[in-house]
Amino acid sequence: MYGIGQRVVHPMHGAGVIESVTEELLYGAARTYYVFRQAVSGLVLKLPTDNCEAIGVRLLYDPGEMDAVLSAIPSLTVEEERNWNRRYRENMARLKSGDLTEVARVVKSLMRREAARGLSTGERKKCCTVPRRYCCRSWRWCGRSDTKRRSVCWLMAR
Repeated sequence: MYGIGQRVVHPMHGAGVIESVTEELLYGAARTYYVFRQAVSGLVLKLPTDNCEAIGVRLLYDPGEMDAVLSAIPSLTVEEERNWNRRYRENMARLKSGDLTEVARVVKSLMRREAARGLSTGERKKCCTVPRRYCCRSWRWCGRSDTKRRSVCWLMAR
């Protein structure tokens, strides 16, 4: 259970803050929701409290965990799936997991592929650009300097 004011990460929307907890009646059943506000755009989502783990919502990594992710990026292995449909489904499953290492793996793989062959518009936007921003913003939100954040983005391109 998360508390009001806690910084959390939604796998598809990035870092944000739990602003409040609300209870609403939906189809005759009362459900409790976290009111989540995204840090950058201000997007507000209501996340069901009993379903957050399944969605992939997690606490923001602490600086030590972020350092571990950063140091692991150059050694991450990436698979080269030729079929764009299968590659897209696998990448979306990794992105939805909420694991920053898996997100970094997807971004690294697609950045390499884009440099070699190019990507479709959907892959470029949904699976590469947006998750790359997500990684960089997560880095900044955990208290890292802009220089370190830029180095994360640079390492993913390698």
